[in-house]
Amino acid sequence: MNKRKLIVQEDAKSPISEAYRTLRTNIQFAKVDSEIKTIMFTSAGPGEGKSTTAANTAVALAQSGKTVLLVDCDLRKPVQHRTFGKKNRGVTNILVEDLPCEQFIQATDVPGLKILTSGPIPPNPSELLGSAKMVKLLDTLKNQADYVIIDAPPVVAVTDASVLSSKVDGILLVVSAGIARPEMTQKAKEALERANGHILGVVLNRVEIEAEHSYYYYYYGHGEKSAK
Repeated sequence: MNKRKLIVQEDAKSPISEAYRTLRTNIQFAKVDSEIKTIMFTSAGPGEGKSTTAANTAVALAQSGKTVLLVDCDLRKPVQHRTFGKKNRGVTNILVEDLPCEQFIQATDVPGLKILTSGPIPPNPSELLGSAKMVKLLDTLKNQADYVIIDAPPVVAVTDASVLSSKVDGILLVVSAGIARPEMTQKAKEALERANGHILGVVLNRVEIEAEHSYYYYYYGHGEKSAK
């Protein structure tokens, strides 16, 4: 199984890696008024880089000495098992088969970082993610690490991310320059807010920050200013 590239791990001195470390710092400073342990990464539509962003942010947090658990809750198009070269047994196995989560949490090559993959693709992702069992699973996972990073499906196409949004401490909305349409991003923001989600900010990637290079970068702001 071929791993996908994790830029923060493989090229720590790149501008992209530095951007992820700055994002890491902002996440750590977000805990002013309330504890932020479970953080969901989503996007308005597919192809905006939310899974890559979630994985690299998880690596950056682990590199700072924190214990991190990356959970793939994109039960329709999971990729984190390929990113880390792991067998894909995880969330759906736990929810459907009533099995303990501990037997599915896998170590990674990054010290301090573990992963819980999605498991087999189910016929009813939204129902599973919105179930009482999922709430119980998230409560259990909070005790497994300092941070639980959740890779969720895009918001606009399906309801999966919306049903998860009120169950996590904070949400980062990933927006891809040149791909995201402003009206769709606004629609995603409104959907998350209607579901009582706490939007921490926006991660803007694929922004050209040098004339000869195209890098991921981001803007991090308060939720109410994120997608106007």
